[in-house]
Amino acid sequence: MSASDSICARFRCAFPGFTLNVDLTLPGTGITALFGHSGCGKTTLLRCMAGLHSADGTMTVLGEPWQTPRTFLPVHKRPLAYVFQETHLFPHLNVRKNLEFGYRRIPAAQRQISFDDAVSWLGLETHLTRMPAGLSGGERQRVAIARALLTSPRLLLMDEPLSALDKVSKQDILPYLERLRDALAIPIVYVSHSTAEVARLADHLVVLEDGKVVAKGPMRETLSRLDNPFRLDDDAGVLVEGTIAELDEHWHLARFEFNGGTLWLGRDNGMQPGDRVRVRLLARDISLALDRHPNQSIQNLIPATIDRIEPDVTPGISIARLLAGPTPVLARLTTRAVDQLALAPGRSVWMQIKSVALAD
Repeated sequence: MSASDSICARFRCAFPGFTLNVDLTLPGTGITALFGHSGCGKTTLLRCMAGLHSADGTMTVLGEPWQTPRTFLPVHKRPLAYVFQETHLFPHLNVRKNLEFGYRRIPAAQRQISFDDAVSWLGLETHLTRMPAGLSGGERQRVAIARALLTSPRLLLMDEPLSALDKVSKQDILPYLERLRDALAIPIVYVSHSTAEVARLADHLVVLEDGKVVAKGPMRETLSRLDNPFRLDDDAGVLVEGTIAELDEHWHLARFEFNGGTLWLGRDNGMQPGDRVRVRLLARDISLALDRHPNQSIQNLIPATIDRIEPDVTPGISIARLLAGPTPVLARLTTRAVDQLALAPGRSVWMQIKSVALAD
């Protein structure tokens, strides 16, 4: 990545008992997720990028220097938008006037996003005359995101924007965030500690631990690495992208095709043949067999080759990285099963996938 099409962030700052020390080059398009457990430095890094916290280092966005060893662009002069956990809407203004507040302050010649596009992308057409107090949590957050976009930022920072929402509200807003990811040319840096949220939205992943970067790279490749901290969690797994090839009306299933095989998954009401979707395959939901066993309740059986096997942090458990065609998949197994089946790199096996779901 060249400086003109990337985000370069190098920061070091110390607090009592904690030091942030990162050196990152991020893509200038799509969603980059900053992931990690509470206290790992995600929000601190985001605040350094915004200029809300002064730290030693440098910051360049799409070739434009925002911070150097000799200069520091204050936050109000950085062409960015910041979406917080709380929406901070003006309670005395309706939705339209909340959106227009920032939009009207941008000269017409500098507006990169139209008012109608932002309203359409966030599904706010029928909400423009409503007051914030009458909106649900998910609706208020959609207004906050649209308001941020209407300032025509060169960089959008989002600090756990769904953390204050209940499960139903999260499911309501996620499709709108996916729409933004696909429609916007603006890079988005998105903080989250939710594996499922990151798997559904992100194109690029940065994993932080104790103020340091412990893994980074394109989403699918990073999730499938055996040295990734993701694999130590119960929801460790990989992300697979493919196409809905068929809808089975009788069994209410959808046939999903990817570069490595075919899977049946539960049908979503809005799903149509030809749709590009992501599914999550969790390591705990995959078992291995040396032969194909069709007479069983598990319906998804896919041939694969073992790439690597390593011990997990839990005694007696191993984690295997497999290749279904070129697609990497992780499986969590007992070490006893690995020994009894003589599983080793290069061995051909059948993956028995107990559960498949859209990334959500």
